Amino acid sequence: NQLRPSDTQGGTFTVTNVGVFGSIMGTPIINQPQVAILALGAIKKRPVVIETPAGDAIVVRQMMYISMSYDHRIVDGALGTQFLAQVTKNIESWDPNRQWFQYV
Repeated sequence: NQLRPSDTQGGTFTVTNVGVFGSIMGTPIINQPQVAILALGAIKKRPVVIETPAGDAIVVRQMMYISMSYDHRIVDGALGTQFLAQVTKNIESWDPNRQWFQYV
């Protein structure tokens, strides 16, 4: 109960690409009055274990680490984690043919 509106006035949510030079992961740091920052690592092929009807299998998949830092005075940890999980779900089910805008 000590956060004032002036503490976050002009605050933003930033997305940064730490993978632009090949880094697979980074720890983003927020700058006040920034609310949160999401970091996207490089997409690299990695061996992963998947479950199949025949049992577990090791396959090669394109993988990307994402991480997020946020001001806990504004974003509850559980809510921040749920947001990050939803971002992950949206990226994993990406449809390049999706229509983003519907014109009437």
